[in-house]
Amino acid sequence: MAERALRGARLGAQSFEDERGVEMAPRQEVEYALADGRTFTVTMSEEAEIPGEWEDPKSGQMGRLVGADTSGEDKDEKPIRTHWDMLLERRSVDELEDLLSERLELLRGGEIGPPHLHRRSGSKKKTA
Repeated sequence: MAERALRGARLGAQSFEDERGVEMAPRQEVEYALADGRTFTVTMSEEAEIPGEWEDPKSGQMGRLVGADTSGEDKDEKPIRTHWDMLLERRSVDELEDLLSERLELLRGGEIGPPHLHRRSGSKKKTA
């Protein structure tokens, strides 16, 4: 059986395609500078929106785009609004407390919610 063993190419290790007739997408080299003065380049498409910062693949430090106008990047950003902030824009704390007590009464009365959260009206204890 060893004489009839199939010999094949190393699958996945070698490509049988050549680059003749293949036109590469237009590219550009973008240069970023690290805080310690070193620079690195990243190849990007000419159509790509170039970010102001990029992580150096060797050191992991953040590099800033060389020649970029950084004056506009340090704008005051709005603080992140939480659900609670948005809720307080629509209702006062007193209104929210009233709504909560009404909903709890409905839940405990068995009118809304899953059955395991309802209070039982009578105290029925099992005796063995």
